[in-house]
Amino acid sequence: MSTLLMDRQTMVQTSLDHTLFSWSKQSGLNPLAIERAEGVYLHDADGRRYIDFSSQLMNVNIGHGNQRITEAVRRQMEQVSFVHPGMVTEARGLLGKKLAELAPGNLNKTFFTLGGSEAIENAIKLARFYTGRHKIITHYRSYHGGTYGALTVSGDPRRFPMDAQQIPNIIRVENPYFYRCPWNSDSPEACGEMALRNLEHVIMYENPDSIAAILFEGESGSSGCLKYPPFYLKKVKTLAEKYGILLIDDEVMSGFGRTGKWFACEHHDVVPDMICMAKGITSGYIPLGGVLVSDPIAHHFDERFMAIGLTYSAHAVACAAAIENLQVMEEEGMVDNAARMGSYLEQRIDELREKHPSIGDFRNTGLLGCIELVKNRDTKEPISPWNAAPKDMEASNRIAAAVRAHGMFTFVRWNWIFTAPPLCVTKDEIDEGVEILSKVISIADEYCY
Repeated sequence: MSTLLMDRQTMVQTSLDHTLFSWSKQSGLNPLAIERAEGVYLHDADGRRYIDFSSQLMNVNIGHGNQRITEAVRRQMEQVSFVHPGMVTEARGLLGKKLAELAPGNLNKTFFTLGGSEAIENAIKLARFYTGRHKIITHYRSYHGGTYGALTVSGDPRRFPMDAQQIPNIIRVENPYFYRCPWNSDSPEACGEMALRNLEHVIMYENPDSIAAILFEGESGSSGCLKYPPFYLKKVKTLAEKYGILLIDDEVMSGFGRTGKWFACEHHDVVPDMICMAKGITSGYIPLGGVLVSDPIAHHFDERFMAIGLTYSAHAVACAAAIENLQVMEEEGMVDNAARMGSYLEQRIDELREKHPSIGDFRNTGLLGCIELVKNRDTKEPISPWNAAPKDMEASNRIAAAVRAHGMFTFVRWNWIFTAPPLCVTKDEIDEGVEILSKVISIADEYCY
């Protein structure tokens, strides 16, 4: 039975009339009106069910509607909801300690933020304060957030409308994107070596003594889930150490079990100098982010003023939600489940390759994956070009509409379909999702030659 105070039409129209929507032309929108959500499913105000195959923004890691988080939030609010960030609460200390236990190596202290973009912003500041340098190196194919600094360090074309207002001293390098290797290499390993050579050349061209940090994603996300060659990130860390450069690991999307490890950098046996996190830390139930820093960085500010701060840093309610969220993940074995279900999903997508000639590549780690659709496997011509104009998006728009029509929520971007269900997903639910994907990929097959 519906508990909504508004009917669907009123709910949608009120939101359209009085709120602005992210990354969208504001006219012509037709948003889903969600009444409730549970597990891997969303239910709209018309009573229709959608399987959530992207965990919303790759953040609802434990799945929807877990009332343990509700209770943890309620208990915390009965005690104290907010205090000045210079004060402490039990939730703040317990969460900081838990993150130090989960993090690799000597990352033992966290500065809490409101979300991922603020984590990136403050990691950049800390790197510049700590090193006394100013330049930041990032990948061209990357996304780090929507604030000015975070968007500037992104290579994603969403930064283009504010190109003239970008923050200075951001340097970008090529990704080791083997499927479309910039150096036409014949193996992922060769592509990785060329990317490393390119990175070191750029470091030398830009003056190593001016570079504060290299900021890479622990595992690529919305730029197409580009897989690092096995040795790449470890050699990046070695290169950074050679020149006294910090390595900042953006785990906002890839952290907290998403890739089948607590942090994606564990796949690469790398201990970065900082980890930026958000999303899965609370599974999106309450906004929270943070920057985990190594002991040398933390101790640098023992006797030095640390010039960063946020009103809602270490918000008690958000910290309480995060603690319970991490306990749910541990007690229900969700990190291991992400690894198992990721392997099963890869098996199912391999089966789809035999049926659908438009599947050019599938890149996946745990439950962070992306199907790349092409018109021809030999030429690798995408069904929609990277950063395509609306007139060049016919196939993608048809596919996106079909995804929704068949009862799925996930992202279709250019020639990519993302696969990132909640970490509680089962084999039967993956099978349900793959059946829908097969139907919508048949549209892409129509464009093959």
